[in-house]
Amino acid sequence: MNKQRIKDIISSPNMINVSYNGMQVYIETINENNNTAQVHFINQPDNKQEVSLNNLVEK
Repeated sequence: MNKQRIKDIISSPNMINVSYNGMQVYIETINENNNTAQVHFINQPDNKQEVSLNNLVEK
């Protein structure tokens, strides 16, 4: 997914479905220098991971 779309999703007041490895995630922040985002799985808010932007898919 591209950086601008991820920024749009983060700033959106609506919940937008995004998945990582087939599991729905919530994008918390974006690290533009590393092309990564900090995410957590919807049902596991304490399970935060830094993932490549390329591995995020909007549903």
